[in-house]
Amino acid sequence: MERTLCIIKPDAFKYGYVSGIGTEIKNAGFSVVASLERQLSEQEAKEFYAEHKARPFFAALVNYMTSGHVLIYVLERVDGIRKFRELMGATNPIDAQDGTIRKKYGTSIDENAIHGSDSKEAAQREIKFFFG
Repeated sequence: MERTLCIIKPDAFKYGYVSGIGTEIKNAGFSVVASLERQLSEQEAKEFYAEHKARPFFAALVNYMTSGHVLIYVLERVDGIRKFRELMGATNPIDAQDGTIRKKYGTSIDENAIHGSDSKEAAQREIKFFFG
């Protein structure tokens, strides 16, 4: 079993997609080990996305991630990180395969509905960030 972090982003709340995304996650065989719903502070968003600090989209990313509620899950299943990345689809919904969460629920590269850890190291760091 492998754990990964999932964040259902503010746009999914705005457009009413949270329930549909949650159903997709459960139907894909993931167990929810922990969850919390809240609005991120600016400081939390800056710390969580610190690896992107030098990139031109950083300020917009922080503004977006603090613009509304998020739902944060620790998910678990066999080969969880890879399987969740496949379920999410490409970062840009235009490039995502049919049937993926981002293809179904994402509206742009900026509003792509969901975040998932991209490696074991990232999953450990991200889970610890939100759940200690």
